[in-house]
Amino acid sequence: MSVALPLPVEPTATTRLALLAIETSTHLLSVGVLSRSLPANLLLAQGEGGAQASANLLPTITVLLAQAGMTLADLDAVVYGCGPGAFTGLRTATAVVQGLAYGTRSAHHPDGLPVLGVDTLLATAEAARHALQTQQGLPDGPLIITAMLDARMDELYAATWQFDDPTAPHAHQVAGPWLCKPEALAAQLPPQALSGWLAGNVFEVYGQRLPALAPLGLTASGQQSATPSVRHIACWPDAAALLRLAPGLLTAGHATAAAGAQPVYVRDQVAKTTAERAAEQAAAHGAAQAAVTDRSA
Repeated sequence: MSVALPLPVEPTATTRLALLAIETSTHLLSVGVLSRSLPANLLLAQGEGGAQASANLLPTITVLLAQAGMTLADLDAVVYGCGPGAFTGLRTATAVVQGLAYGTRSAHHPDGLPVLGVDTLLATAEAARHALQTQQGLPDGPLIITAMLDARMDELYAATWQFDDPTAPHAHQVAGPWLCKPEALAAQLPPQALSGWLAGNVFEVYGQRLPALAPLGLTASGQQSATPSVRHIACWPDAAALLRLAPGLLTAGHATAAAGAQPVYVRDQVAKTTAERAAEQAAAHGAAQAAVTDRSA
């Protein structure tokens, strides 16, 4: 079900755009439509992603556009989460975006609608920034957020972003992206991340295996603080975050033609080989045996 919600940025000249946003990189399907005639409102729909995304995406887009009183030809651009994330979801979004954009050729857009791919880790960081803004309050200075997404296969995707103005959806990448085991993330983080936030959909899955720096409350100098300096925000990329980021990215010239819509995987392998799984199982068995031997010694 879709509902009309206030646009979570102040309407300005740059936000008076007609945009369709598609996010399918996680277990959720998220679609949003921003109407030029209603710059202070958007329509959002969220549902099951994964294997269901390919079946539900086009009908959801059709319903939202109809509710907004728009057609594809009314759009200024199509925005999508380009990855990293679930392979099936990314391929689904890319194929749909290419088809919709190229199929909407007009005198104004002879090559089809422009498309804007948004890094899903950036969208995750923006979702966290907005949550802080609306629920907990923002710091006076720059806001540092390390965004993390479950990559399955016992790994996660991560990158650190900095919002120089915490009240605005504009960030630059400080470090990353990485694909790593949860235990390996601490060694990847830049020093400034120690005074920031961890955000994403990984806490329930990898909570006990994420960097020890969060519960220890380390400061950027490595000293333990009275209260944790790195905090957790459970969130994920969604169409609302894409639509907040899109005006700035479009102004910066990051849109491409329809053919430029491509997924960003980070991981080259879709699945581990039988030999890799066997090697990991053998290593795990060996570690377990070593632990038993150590306890009995």
